[in-house]
Amino acid sequence: MNFYRPHEECGIFGIYNHPEASNLTYLGLYALQHRGQESCGIVSSDGTNLHSHKAMGLVADVFGNQEIFAKLPGEAAIGHVRYSTTGSSVLKNVQPIMVDYSRGSIAVAHNGNLVNSQIIKDELEAYGSIFQTTMDTEIIVHLLATSKMNSLEDRIVDSLNRLKGAYCLLFLTETRMVAVRDPHGFRPLCLGKLGSSYVVASESCALDLIEAEFIREIEPGEMIVVNKNGLTSHFPFKKVEPAPCIFEFVYFARPDSIIFGKNVYMARKELGRQLAREHRIDADIVIPVPDSGMPAAMGYAEESGIPYEMGLIRNHYVGRTFIEPQQSIRHFGVKIKLNPVREVLKGKKVVVIDDSLVRGTTSRKIVKMVRNAGASEVHVLISSPPTSYPCYYGIDTPTRKELISSSHTIDEICRYITADSLGYLSREGLVQSVGTGNSEFCRACFTGDYPIGFPMRTPEPQLGLFEKE
Repeated sequence: MNFYRPHEECGIFGIYNHPEASNLTYLGLYALQHRGQESCGIVSSDGTNLHSHKAMGLVADVFGNQEIFAKLPGEAAIGHVRYSTTGSSVLKNVQPIMVDYSRGSIAVAHNGNLVNSQIIKDELEAYGSIFQTTMDTEIIVHLLATSKMNSLEDRIVDSLNRLKGAYCLLFLTETRMVAVRDPHGFRPLCLGKLGSSYVVASESCALDLIEAEFIREIEPGEMIVVNKNGLTSHFPFKKVEPAPCIFEFVYFARPDSIIFGKNVYMARKELGRQLAREHRIDADIVIPVPDSGMPAAMGYAEESGIPYEMGLIRNHYVGRTFIEPQQSIRHFGVKIKLNPVREVLKGKKVVVIDDSLVRGTTSRKIVKMVRNAGASEVHVLISSPPTSYPCYYGIDTPTRKELISSSHTIDEICRYITADSLGYLSREGLVQSVGTGNSEFCRACFTGDYPIGFPMRTPEPQLGLFEKE
């Protein structure tokens, strides 16, 4: 199958002081399934011990047996859904990571990506550390275990001060839950409350499902500590300019979530409206590539006055893998997910709207599908700027040479996908449409301007990692 999109990163969820903590964490992960469909796991605390269950697969499959929750007792739990951004797709890399060490037990769930992880890993291994996974998250555990600080909170800060990159983290011990968002705030993380229980989730849609109250977003550089005495907030890291990922608005976050101060659905509709202002096309109908292009297509239709139609129907019951028939079927990978409505498309000048164009192979197949269904013209509009650079902050994107806009002009891409015209939303239009008042988004995938640089890996591990001046 060649139906490429940037892969979701990960989703995290945690709840403290609730008698059904593991059950509610399961529901929270269910709501965050869009952020990772590779594996999932839950770790719970009964006040004395931690308990874990994790496996490859979707949330409903991994936790489909009610008996599993009897093995996850306690009133605190954290959970994780994963799509690998670092580390391979194997059981040993499923999160949360849970370890026993000299100070007790701890579990960690991580959304993001550390850009200096290999350097730190080399130095840890030089001191004798043995790694059981290939994830950058395990480095955090090793740093915690070797920190000379006394309190858990100080050990977390001490460890994270040595790391660079994007992270939203949940820590669970026998007696407390800690949530941390990196100083740049690349990934979303929010705080909620359910009765007397505190809830932390990657997106607010997870709070909605369990009927928890949305309190606020956890701030960049903030550390939240929840224990039997309640909740405390700390800002222990050096303040830097925020750089929340603007692509969360374009594609990753669920439309019903509030992230970075704005509802995602309303932001995506505004992307479509701005797209209509920038690209006026004489057409009969506007159709989205479902489901990702739907809000932008609605906004485009409203602004342009061109009727909105569902010219492509998505099969929602397609798994991540399937067996192709021995007899060749053209465009099989796209056709199994999308099917054109000929009665809608025949004889029409069609505007097809999608949120992004990465390699171009899927767009090419969609254009041919729409044209073969009888469309007289096919115009493609993308509700984001050209994606020309890979992401190193927690999104699994192709290398630069695989990103078609990094080496081809818009006219060349248009000819490749066989469209009558191709247009992208401008960078200025994207920021203006999001309209949170924060213009300092991370837009590295569009501009190549990375908020955090990438340390060069040294040939030999450098000693002194654990020594303080």
